[in-house]
Formats: sequence, structure tokens, C-alpha cells
Amino acid sequence: MSALHGWERRLEWKGLWGDMTSYKFNDSHVHLTNYIQEGPDIKDFLKTMGTTIGRSALFGLPLQQQWSYGQTGDFAPTYYVQTDASLYYYSFTDAYIAMSYKSLNARQQARFDPMISGFNPADMYAVDHIRRVLLTFPGVFCGLGEFSVHKEFVSSKIAGEKASLTNPALDRILDFAGEVGLIALIHTDIETPFPKTDQTPIMALNTKRLFIRHPKTKIIWAHVGLGRVVRPVKDQAAIIERALKNPELSHVYFDISWDEVAKYAVESRESTERVAGIINRFPDRFLFGTDCVAPRKLKAQTDVFHKYAPVWKLLTPEASRKVRLENHEQLFDQAKKDVRAWEKTQLKAGKK
Repeated sequence: MSALHGWERRLEWKGLWGDMTSYKFNDSHVHLTNYIQEGPDIKDFLKTMGTTIGRSALFGLPLQQQWSYGQTGDFAPTYYVQTDASLYYYSFTDAYIAMSYKSLNARQQARFDPMISGFNPADMYAVDHIRRVLLTFPGVFCGLGEFSVHKEFVSSKIAGEKASLTNPALDRILDFAGEVGLIALIHTDIETPFPKTDQTPIMALNTKRLFIRHPKTKIIWAHVGLGRVVRPVKDQAAIIERALKNPELSHVYFDISWDEVAKYAVESRESTERVAGIINRFPDRFLFGTDCVAPRKLKAQTDVFHKYAPVWKLLTPEASRKVRLENHEQLFDQAKKDVRAWEKTQLKAGKK
């Protein structure tokens, strides 16, 4: 059932979940757990999605916030800005996501698209972790992410070596994703926080180079490179449009998740028209997501959706439908089909 095309899936779900065309959106970017690995039970989360959200990516957070008594005493931080203590990679998140997914029946599972995230992108052994997860939990995962390379105020807190766009470990991960058919949802900032006006945009350049090096991998660039502090760079819209026109980047998709990204998109009539114009010209290349962390109420996700209301109003019906629903279905359905085929081949070879 997981490999059904979007139109077939709508027919399959009609009567159980309602006509799929009645859903407002699919959530391509949402975290089931937070920085201390807590969040709603997946069945409660499914109830929260209700008849508003059709499908949801399924991943936690690959980083755990350390509770350092020397830093905060009896105060237990739940978010990375509440303490100077380190963050560390928490690989058990993948097993937790897999077991949560497997606790559902087949029709419930069809509304989720699980992703592997509990690996260190600076570790040459990360590929071995990803392969191990796929073969331990066959039939579950279809992508990688969200995982971060450069992320404002987070990267510097991670214990050990920092991830880099030029690290061969990251190239190994994306090569493997392309081989298997895994989608890769990457968070990497387009610029550093508080850049100098004459600063060379080396992060944007290295991001482009990374993406070009991996033409066989479906890559989703989270938040179009923006952050809470990392604002749009000069001529950002033109940069994104050039990328969309570049045939060497035809495998790259753009995630407009997060209320912070929506804030920039709708801050003026001009910015709204600019964003809507790009999406209307390239409707196949954008996905909507909320980037909510461990949401327990639907309002948290719909609030993000409604912040984009000025953009939705300017989109053609086709573009709106693709960004909100169809691009997610097509990308993730194909990934599931490809990953299941790879798993079948690997498991068959392992039995010989």
C-alpha cells in the first residue's frame, strides 16, 4: 500500500479518512519529539492530524540536550537556548520512530513517511548506521532527515567534530541516499548569523557545490536556508530562481516550512508577490511543512499554514495544490518504492 500513487491512495482512503482532496495540506517537515526526546504518542498525533493534515513526514530530533547540573542545577533544560551545555547525537531516535510507526495498522501507517535522522553527518561511519537501520526495520523508512550541517547556535553546541558541507562523510551519506532512493532533508543555513556586509557568501556557494555533486539524490533544502537569525541574503529570491533554472540542480527541492520563514515571505506585499511568483513558475519544486516540534494540538501546525495565507491567495490552483499536497505525495511515494526495492535485494542477498 505504501507504494500507491497519490490518486490511488485517495481512492483507498476515501470512506475511512474522507476524500483526500479535502485535506488542507501534507506536512513535509514536523518533529514528533523535542530536544529531550519527548513528544506525543503517535496515535494521539494521528488524531491531531484528523481531517486537516493528510500525510506527515515522521522524524524526531537527532540531537539530545545535555542536562548539566554544573550549568543549570535543578533546572532541567528542554531547549538548546536554555543552557550552554552540549548537544549530542541521539541514535535511539530512529528505533523509537520505527517502533512508533510499526505500532500502527497499515492504513494508519499510510499517513506517515518515516525518516532516519539519528546519525552524525561528520562521521564516516554514518552510512553504516543508516544501512543498519534500514535492514533492521525494513518496510519503514523512506528518507534521511531532518539533519543539520550548519545551523545557527546549534552547530557550535554539538559535542565533537562539527559537520561541514565539504566533509567527505557528508558526501558518503548523500551518495548512499542516491543509491538506495532515500530522500535527504537537509538543514544548512544560507549564511552565518549577523554577517558583515562585505562577507563572501561562502556557505551558499558550498551548499550549491554540495548539491551539484549529488545529482542522483533527491534533496530537500529545509527552510530555503533561512533561520531564526539567518535572514534572507541580498538577492535571495534571485539566487533561488537561478537554482531552479539550473539543470544541474533539478534534483533539489525547497521546503518552505517554519513560521520564521513565513514571516519573511509575507513581511511586505512585494515579498509576498515575489515568493508567490517563484512558486507559480516552479510549482513542482516546493513543499510545505510546519517545522513544529512535538506538537500536541492541531493549532500549532495550522497557525504556520495560515501565516502563508497571503501567498496561498496569489498561487494558481495548480501550484497551491502541488505545494500543499501533491509534491509531497509524489516524492515520498517514489522514495518508498525505491527503498523497498533496495531492501528486498539486500535482504535476499543476505539470506544466500
